[in-house]
Amino acid sequence: MKLSIVTPLYYSELYINEFYKRSTSAARELVGNDYEIIFVNDGSPDNSLDIAVKLSELDDHVIVVDLSRNFGHHRPMMTGLSYASGERIFLLDSDLEEDPEWVVNFSRQMDEENCDVVYGVQLKRKGGLFERFSGEIFYPLFRFLTGINLPSNPATARLMTKRYVEALLLHQEREIAIRPLFVITGFIQSPQIIRKHSTSPSTYSLPRKIGVFINSITSFSSLPLVFAFYLGLFISISSLGYMGYLFVEYFFITTKAIGYTSLMVSIWFLAGLIIFFIGLQGIYISKIFFEVKKRPYTIVRQVYNKNLNKSKIDK
Repeated sequence: MKLSIVTPLYYSELYINEFYKRSTSAARELVGNDYEIIFVNDGSPDNSLDIAVKLSELDDHVIVVDLSRNFGHHRPMMTGLSYASGERIFLLDSDLEEDPEWVVNFSRQMDEENCDVVYGVQLKRKGGLFERFSGEIFYPLFRFLTGINLPSNPATARLMTKRYVEALLLHQEREIAIRPLFVITGFIQSPQIIRKHSTSPSTYSLPRKIGVFINSITSFSSLPLVFAFYLGLFISISSLGYMGYLFVEYFFITTKAIGYTSLMVSIWFLAGLIIFFIGLQGIYISKIFFEVKKRPYTIVRQVYNKNLNKSKIDK
């Protein structure tokens, strides 16, 4: 198999047929008839599964991996990659904000630069003011806290060699932040400037975006814990210094009335810091809790493909 195209499905019923037609056309232009298209149904509540299954019944190039429930955006991607058998694997979203035809230019760049990954990067982040502003903050802050050189505004779309995907799948985290995993897997990776379309509203709400941010930082850096230690040390030293100042002022300069307001502010400030640090440690402890259970990050209910052999179904 020369090419695998992998995409997750979630509220994708409006786009599947066009995605299939355009992906098929691009794949045939690139590798002839030696390709596969893998749809991973991430518990989509619409008719995405039914539409994809009908395509698999008509075309033996189509494989549908149906997950037992919704597992989020990144986990289905990893599951789909584990089913890919192509020498090159093209991963992208199915909502047509990313063009399936990019695989042709990505493949050309991979040949010219002899690299293992070609990934899409947006020059300008799409979306409203808040989405663009949050992106401007997230990526520099992530790089600062983790030391991982995550490029700004990366797209999902990326063409990867089989050996790179095999290395990527060695990561067995249950709490997956896939974009940093792409980076730390290594190999030679090259960007290509792309422009995403706006075809559908984002399924990432503000709480979900905050959750992704926290998960990404705590999954790849212990710096917040180190920062908590140093901030606590700084407050302790500052408090001792201030205690010394008050001692000298009381016995050698003058006696001042103790301010109730400043006392309450200090109590609330320190109490807030303590709760924050406990919560921060709780996040890391919860990650340990989930990782040691070694639960599968997805569960496959069924695989649909009329010519799929049993060994792959049991994978």
